[in-house]
Amino acid sequence: MGSCQLEEEVYSSIFVESYYKTASDAEKGLIAVYDALGGLYGGPAATMVPDYSADQVYPRGVVGRNSLTLFTTEPTYTIQRSAGRTNESAQQIWISGYSGIEKANWIIAKVPDATMDETRKKQIIGEAYFLRAFYHWMLTRTFGDVVIKTEPSTSETKAYVGKSPKADVYKQIYGDLDMASQAGLISGSTVEKGRPSKEAVDALYAKAALYNEDYAKALEKAQAVIASGKYSLMPNVLDVYSYLKEDAARVENIWAFEADPISPGTGHQLVSLCGPVGSAGVEYARTSYGSMFAYMSFFNSFDAKDKRRQLLDTTYLDRAGKWVPQKSITPITTDAVLIKKYQDPVSTTGLIPNIPILRLADVYLIAAEAEARLNGGTPKAYEYINAIRTRAGLPNLTAGLAKDAFIDAVIQERSWEFFAEGDRWYDLSRTGKFLTVIPKAVNSVYPVRPVLAKHKYFPIPQEEINANPQLQQNPDWQ
Repeated sequence: MGSCQLEEEVYSSIFVESYYKTASDAEKGLIAVYDALGGLYGGPAATMVPDYSADQVYPRGVVGRNSLTLFTTEPTYTIQRSAGRTNESAQQIWISGYSGIEKANWIIAKVPDATMDETRKKQIIGEAYFLRAFYHWMLTRTFGDVVIKTEPSTSETKAYVGKSPKADVYKQIYGDLDMASQAGLISGSTVEKGRPSKEAVDALYAKAALYNEDYAKALEKAQAVIASGKYSLMPNVLDVYSYLKEDAARVENIWAFEADPISPGTGHQLVSLCGPVGSAGVEYARTSYGSMFAYMSFFNSFDAKDKRRQLLDTTYLDRAGKWVPQKSITPITTDAVLIKKYQDPVSTTGLIPNIPILRLADVYLIAAEAEARLNGGTPKAYEYINAIRTRAGLPNLTAGLAKDAFIDAVIQERSWEFFAEGDRWYDLSRTGKFLTVIPKAVNSVYPVRPVLAKHKYFPIPQEEINANPQLQQNPDWQ
């Protein structure tokens, strides 16, 4: 081998330079930007990582899923990787996030010079800005200070980038959403499935601003979505998740991970995870493994009149027509509660239910929280939260709450409204409540949950640090 030359010319950049010239190139390139959503929600790391870490749902301890609930995750993500479940780890959020960002960067850099209809060109670039903002937001809320990547990796120098402070990440997110808002995106729920509408841009803007503690901006953008009148709450909250009413629910589901019941198509594991073991529940799925349940304490936190509690169950009808009691739902505990948000009893591929990402209900509660943080429990703040409570079949929130008590009520309302949708852990971590709430979320399977302050953010995958000489581990994980 001493005489061999282990060098080769890199052709990838040459190929990219010759691409993005036509409308077809631009559309195909944009689809590649959306592909990263499959990595986030197919596993689905985007919901499993935060949900298993929080206080609403827990996993059966197989293939490393209990590492999230027990807070034994480490920078190498060895447990999930050794079980072949990187797709269920925070490492997947990093991998998919930066994969999507890289592909978005090529669209933003190259499509302006493409020969095509100018209106559609502008929309394509706007969608890329929206997705780049979304991926950066997913990364910063999971890892804290992260890499801001705004140029395609045309060279090694541009590929290796160090972390930026979280404040700068949000500044970039704002800038990208400003660009997306000016791109002429279609308004309302008639937008093509899976693509962001003009209101989706404002909804993401509102949520990002809330996480950034920029409450004036969060309120402004949330009010813009509500005032547009383009979306409305479904009269029956159960219909938001019905596999029979997916299209009708688009009036509330502003943007979702679109599951496609074809093969090959886009899908996720939540249908099979949430049903009883052995595919036993006739209304849950053709195939279910019994790997994800709700804590009994969470079930008991609901008012009995709350319609959202019907999205949980302590019994089920088996395929022989017999009712199975709670103590027999799973062999691992006698107080498991079944989750009914992702039922698909008819599809052989089990892919029909979408995973909500941005809902109008979320926008209302963002507005309620932002208004309260700025001005306390004003009539407007009460109006926003009571819209969600009324739909759930609950009375109006107790009048006259002090500012902190009102905000706590909003956070609790978010818990009931968005369980198993990947939100709860981030609500707990961004408000600092995780240190007091998580230790109380226990059962016979997980009697102790040793959460620490460093768990507010997940460790940056060690593989990424090894590969990027400019990248450093989060201080609390060093």
